Amino acid sequence: MNIFEKAYKQNNYDIIKEKNIYPYFHKLFTGQNTEVIMDGINTVMIGSNNYLGLTSHPEVIKAGVEALEKYGSGCSGSRFLNGTLDIHVELEEELAKFLKKEAVTTFSTGFQSNLGIISAIAGPRDYILCDKENHASIYDGCRLSFAKTWKYNHSDMNDLEEKLKAVPQDHGILIITDGVFSMSGEICKLPEIVSLAKKYSARIMIDDAHGLGVLGSHGRGTAEYFGLEDEVDIYMGTFSKSLASLGGYMASNKKVVEYVKHTSRPYIFSASITPASVACALQSLKILEREPERVKALSDAANYMRSLLKKYGIDIIESTTPIIPVYTYDDERTFIACKILLERGVYVNPVISPATPVGKALLRTSYTATHTKTQLEKAAKEIHEVLTELK
Repeated sequence: MNIFEKAYKQNNYDIIKEKNIYPYFHKLFTGQNTEVIMDGINTVMIGSNNYLGLTSHPEVIKAGVEALEKYGSGCSGSRFLNGTLDIHVELEEELAKFLKKEAVTTFSTGFQSNLGIISAIAGPRDYILCDKENHASIYDGCRLSFAKTWKYNHSDMNDLEEKLKAVPQDHGILIITDGVFSMSGEICKLPEIVSLAKKYSARIMIDDAHGLGVLGSHGRGTAEYFGLEDEVDIYMGTFSKSLASLGGYMASNKKVVEYVKHTSRPYIFSASITPASVACALQSLKILEREPERVKALSDAANYMRSLLKKYGIDIIESTTPIIPVYTYDDERTFIACKILLERGVYVNPVISPATPVGKALLRTSYTATHTKTQLEKAAKEIHEVLTELK
């Protein structure tokens, strides 16, 4: 049998290309901002994770350019050996202070952060209890760990407790959940998770990729939002969203971080974050600390858009975050809606099964602290008109 046979069969993406409604890999001719040029069209961007609007901030760009000039284009090695720069250490120290944790270490991507943390912390004698709607990188980290992984129903605390009860005694338990679920925008039930973790002697890890810079009065994320910063054992997050760069991090107590740094294969055997990416993340963090009002501006923009969509009677998933999913239900209808919206100057993300249940396809929209009301009004109007036409 030819191992490439699967590649030559007709796949779903071939079919939607033939129908001219393929919604992926559009070309951007500008940087990420609230307005971009995509496929040559001036477009309101409501499909990025540039939550604080810092990808185009002059201080962030300057920091990246200066780091490129000082350190060159790359580190040519792993953090474990020759790839640790002084600014890697500075970023980790500043982020640890900001998150009120003893230590932080950084990874080359957010996806790799989950692979590296989970595979180092959990082993064959341990149990991972994982929310069914967690990010794909969490599931891949669980596989790499060889721990016994049990999925609990999404945000179902009764199901979580039943599974905690079933874990044999004298086994390590790690509960892993997204802080903000990336498709729905829902916030995890952290108070209940903390209570159960204490009851069953489990540890808690939060993927706060969509929580940092988004939740909490200072933007420290999900735990700050609930006032439970001392109750979460491990934070994982990314620099590719609120901190306008590329990479990821782990924040925990010093002993746990040191253990991961010395045992995590994805960490040890990967090149370190490029100098420009480190500098951009560090400067973005400084701006977030200096301007916490950006967190409120983000919330205000999302709430305004939510009110517009509701006014139009558009069916959305309710949340309090800057992720607002709009129901389109049918996969093909979703692709057609994305195509027409882009032609009219609005970009949104299509979400179909298996990322969402069959028959519950979505337009995933997400917002930025620097969106203007005019931009949001245009986007809401176009979404309303397109969905009305497609009925």
